[in-house]
Amino acid sequence: MSQDQHDLAGSHYDLVIRGERVLTSSGLRPREVGVRNGVIIAMEPLGNDLQADEIIELADDETLIPGLVDTHVHVNEPGRTEWEGFSSATKAAAAGGVTTILDMPLNSIPPTIDVEALDIKRDVARDQVHVDVGFWGGAVPGNVDKLRGLHDAGAFGFKCFLLHSGVDEFPPLDPDELEADMRELATFDSVMIVHAEDSRAIDRAPKPDGDDYAKFLASRPRGAENLAIAEVIERARWTGARAHILHLSSSDALPMLRSAKHDGIRLTVETCPHYLTLTAEEIPLGATAFKCCPPIREAGNRELLWQGLEDGTIDFIVSDHSPSTLDLKDLENGDFAVAWGGVASLQLGLSLIWTEARQRGLSLETVVSWMSEKPAQFAGLTGKGRIAPGYDADFSVFAADDAYIVDVTKLHHKNPLTPYNGKALAGRVRKTYLHGTEIDFTTPRGRLLRRGMAEVG
Repeated sequence: MSQDQHDLAGSHYDLVIRGERVLTSSGLRPREVGVRNGVIIAMEPLGNDLQADEIIELADDETLIPGLVDTHVHVNEPGRTEWEGFSSATKAAAAGGVTTILDMPLNSIPPTIDVEALDIKRDVARDQVHVDVGFWGGAVPGNVDKLRGLHDAGAFGFKCFLLHSGVDEFPPLDPDELEADMRELATFDSVMIVHAEDSRAIDRAPKPDGDDYAKFLASRPRGAENLAIAEVIERARWTGARAHILHLSSSDALPMLRSAKHDGIRLTVETCPHYLTLTAEEIPLGATAFKCCPPIREAGNRELLWQGLEDGTIDFIVSDHSPSTLDLKDLENGDFAVAWGGVASLQLGLSLIWTEARQRGLSLETVVSWMSEKPAQFAGLTGKGRIAPGYDADFSVFAADDAYIVDVTKLHHKNPLTPYNGKALAGRVRKTYLHGTEIDFTTPRGRLLRRGMAEVG
């Protein structure tokens, strides 16, 4: 240990957390973590007796992990706050161990397609967020001249659709518009994140009808995803721009994604808990809580997605939390053709993935990497995703063996509906810390983030 490290170890901290199981960059270790001014200052072997104003001793069954980073959340405020809002969404995030979210540019009104709309969203979010929040911009027909301004204002990148988004105020790009926007983004090294389903393939597919999930699944075929992903890959190849495939559900696409990465195309891929934990075969008649786009597919498809994660073709896991009001889910009729497509799961992601992963012999370290470090790296959140000196003191206290049954009435998101209600899960988040302070669900202490991590005033 250097003299500087000795000096730090002898210092007094705002917070010290001690435990036998702290997830460090070298794995689970017995450590003491010293925090000052919201930042990790020291990490020492357990027993060094770091002193602080507040000292937390982890229980024997608890692991300290970095706060999760969820780069795919639809908050919907302003404009559709009855669907979800910043207060309720960030409470749900905190309860699930998520300390940073990036908000999608839809389904709020106005959508985040220019700087004025971004300012409106920040003004609404400010003073009511319980975790740190950043914002994606949107790429729609006709706003290519707005992209650089949004980038300079701190947008983390740009989302587009290749088919109808579900809301009229956020129209899709055609492939040539996608390419033109990607050429623009390449000039300032931003990223295009793409909802990749091909509208032509879906137009020719059977129409969804009634309460039979199989009919809905047939209406969103894997081929629609595969075609759109191939289009994104080629436009990324031609432009040199960074591209990201949102919410991958089709395992058919994995070989071409793997090949594109091998070719050096600047491509990243995410998937979501619902594609990794649910299967089409188990969805009951009329259970529209399970409806999302692209859809939950068959069990065999799910197994291949897990393989894609393990071999690195899929980079990380995010929620795609996309709730709505109960009436929009058409619960009375259970008609998959008319119900809103979106799964509400922001609070449950870590438990969902850990429950599946441990059965597959995967470690907690691997799960946390997929849900914290890797999404943070993707978004350029350089102070997030690890427990290490210099990083934000964002932590979750996780009891990996603590089992529970999901009770939708106890979740924090605004509308009490989730396909996981009644599901038995392993692993419970007991406490979440943001910048070294325990989140109490009463006092909003979250910060608004710009690309590059500068805080918004």
